[in-house]
Amino acid sequence: MNHPSPAIVAQSAVRALPRWALLLLCLAYAVPGFVGRAPWRNDDMASLGYMLELTQGHTSWLHPLLAGMPGDSDGLLHYWLGAWAIQALGGWLPLDLAARVPFIALLLLTLAATWYGVYYLARSPGAQPVAFAFGGEAKPTDYARAMADGGLLALIACLGLAQLSHETTGYLTQLASTALLFFAGAAMPWRMAWASLAALGGLLGLVVSGAPTLAMLLGLGSAWLLWRSDSAQPGVSRITAVALVLVLTLLAVLLAWQLDLWRWRIVNAHDPQEWPSLLRLLVWFSWPAWPLALWTLWRWRRLITSRQWHRHLWLPLWFALVTIGTTLNTRPADRALLLSLPALAALAAFALPTLRRSIAALIDWFTLLFFSASAITIWVIWLSVQTGVPAKPAANVARLAPGFVPEFSVLEFTLALLGTLAWGALVAWRTARNRPAIWKSLVLPAGGATLGWLLLMTLWLPMLNYDRSLAPQVAGVRAIITSPQGCVGAYGLTRAQVAALMYHGQLAMVDLPRLAQCNWLVADPDESPSIVTMLPSGQWVEVGSVSRPTNRHDRMLLLQRLDTPR
Repeated sequence: MNHPSPAIVAQSAVRALPRWALLLLCLAYAVPGFVGRAPWRNDDMASLGYMLELTQGHTSWLHPLLAGMPGDSDGLLHYWLGAWAIQALGGWLPLDLAARVPFIALLLLTLAATWYGVYYLARSPGAQPVAFAFGGEAKPTDYARAMADGGLLALIACLGLAQLSHETTGYLTQLASTALLFFAGAAMPWRMAWASLAALGGLLGLVVSGAPTLAMLLGLGSAWLLWRSDSAQPGVSRITAVALVLVLTLLAVLLAWQLDLWRWRIVNAHDPQEWPSLLRLLVWFSWPAWPLALWTLWRWRRLITSRQWHRHLWLPLWFALVTIGTTLNTRPADRALLLSLPALAALAAFALPTLRRSIAALIDWFTLLFFSASAITIWVIWLSVQTGVPAKPAANVARLAPGFVPEFSVLEFTLALLGTLAWGALVAWRTARNRPAIWKSLVLPAGGATLGWLLLMTLWLPMLNYDRSLAPQVAGVRAIITSPQGCVGAYGLTRAQVAALMYHGQLAMVDLPRLAQCNWLVADPDESPSIVTMLPSGQWVEVGSVSRPTNRHDRMLLLQRLDTPR
């Protein structure tokens, strides 16, 4: 039985979002956070350390080490991409910026793959809107383009995408690879060659990024849906498409086995104390895509439960189920949930033809109030830090970040001002009487998320760098180490701390077994009792400790060999 589509869309509602506006929105979202930002502590800083070790030939490309420590994940691709970019661009750009260039491309690739994935899913027969008795319904190509615009806006609007997609870590390579594979599953009946290349890149990218199990599950699910779905086009052999996806999946599995990347990473996520935090993460991280995705499942439920396996619903649903299931059983949960966003955005797009006017108005007003209030807060705190008026925000910043010196940048101020003016123009356009557009309900969420990120990465960037960078702490360490020639031992430090001492402090860090030729040692104070018992008696003396300015409990302990020349 053929169930009618719940989408009722006129041709007047599928006008495309202007390409220049869409491109400008993507650039305004993707570039800030990569350009001008210092390497932040933890994963971002640690990744840069491994990239620099690779470029300097200090470690193996298949088993990279940082002061004797392997990476905290099995992913290799992000290290390779950053190292290659440093080798190619390090002579013209700062090393940390050079390492970020391929990751800017990866984020833009994620946005583009999501747009094209939704576009080809919307071309599916089951996704088409109801035909009107006297004509006037949306044309398939225009309808698909408008739906793709909505899917891209839904992805940009997701609150959890901003920070994690702007870090040089393996999670961004996994996100881009997942988006490529999603595009391949959507476009396979339409563009066999491009879809095959995307499937190859997505599957191999997931494997080399440390997610071979995810690659296998998504590849097998895509092949099954290609076999059972209603979307095969004339001239495209369904058997050929399915066989190709299965072969590529098998190739990815063999590569993971050859590189020894199979690991059992399931953790117990059924502790009742963890469920509230996971639920909060699911609610805010993928907002506003998840409520729209649930609305899609409800309004299109008859097609989901039919025997025809409509791929425009089942493909994003499969990707979402697999990635959310991974979130519930792996750590860190937010990094795993990142991979669900392209699929949730696709499901959210198919809610747009069925949204009631009251729901669309609720989305608009909530978004307008939330992001406008956020922008005002960011501006007020920035003005307070710069001018001292009002006084309380500046006092709070001085208390939380002692030693921070405000900076004023004409470029950053101009970009923030232009972004705020663009937000005002967007609000004026949305609240005016305009011709209906199917994607209009997601313009304010995407524009607001972009504005918030832009303001944080311009007005607040000096404050965030001071808080999240390890450079101020490393500067204190370098002030104590009077003779930095030779090696410096590391004991109990995190990978990010070691990488920061190498990059910001220009220190040659080594692990404890190679300490014999070193005159200095930097250790975690919590490990100081054990380090004393491991060092030769009477040869080392504690000379000080340096705290991170915004967290006095985060300290580095410095020890010096007694016969060190001064």
